[in-house]
Amino acid sequence: MEFARYHPAINLLYSTAVLTGTILFRQPVFLCLSYVCAFLYLLKLRGLRALIPGLGLLPLALLYALWYGSYHHFGLTVLGVNFIGNQVTLESFLCGGTWAMVCVAAVLWMGCVHAVFTTDKIVYLLGRVSPHLSLYLSILLRTVPRLNKQRQRIELAQRGIGRGKGQGNIFQRMRNALRRGSILLTWLIEGIVTTSDSMRCRGCSLRGRTAYSLYRFDGRDRSFVIGLCSLICVLLMALLLDQTMIRFAPQVVMMPITPMSCLFYAAWAALCLLPPVLEGIQGSIDAVGGGKLAALLQGNAE
Repeated sequence: MEFARYHPAINLLYSTAVLTGTILFRQPVFLCLSYVCAFLYLLKLRGLRALIPGLGLLPLALLYALWYGSYHHFGLTVLGVNFIGNQVTLESFLCGGTWAMVCVAAVLWMGCVHAVFTTDKIVYLLGRVSPHLSLYLSILLRTVPRLNKQRQRIELAQRGIGRGKGQGNIFQRMRNALRRGSILLTWLIEGIVTTSDSMRCRGCSLRGRTAYSLYRFDGRDRSFVIGLCSLICVLLMALLLDQTMIRFAPQVVMMPITPMSCLFYAAWAALCLLPPVLEGIQGSIDAVGGGKLAALLQGNAE
């Protein structure tokens, strides 16, 4: 069973937990585990397309760390002097790298969340709290892929009449780019107006309107919540014991790595890898069950 087929409340609870931990935890081991697990899960969800954000953001993180270390001067370990004569310290460089890796890991987890959450889940979760907000978010999420497909269609049509992206001189290319942008913007505005009229005719603005859904909170979801809450309790202990933080001024200070720290690292890794591990276990069970069923059917046929 895929994690995306779990109850939407389970998806929301898990996404909130991993994103909160990624943003709050500054310790290098926690950050590395968060990045690696998010990258692996995104690879499982999107395939090789996840290599671009997963690996392409690392050079940007390094550049940010260099910039941060060049313009923020604190710490005792001097690495050198920049081009304007200011000292570059190891502590400021590591601080910038830590902030950059927090952003990179959070972006990867947001990619996983975007792949798991669908329009019907957003409508289900926000339908009773704020129906208008859920409607706006669902329309927005639906518009983004449609906008990309329409852009490709416009590009193909304009290329057929000699007004494509790489056709003509530089002035003609600029004029063609403005023309394609104008066509796409006109299509977007017309689509928004049409969608708004359609939703109004369906009664989306009426008070007390409900949304139909097939989601049901079953025993599988309860088991997942119990395991998730247990891991969250262990991580809260790590947060209270200051195992998840690191300080950079005036020097790098963090809690030493002990067997108790390894327990916290294992709990964080288990939390981050919980969906793909469960999907792998369920896939193995289904494969074994399918093999037994095929053997049983073959034996009955004989």
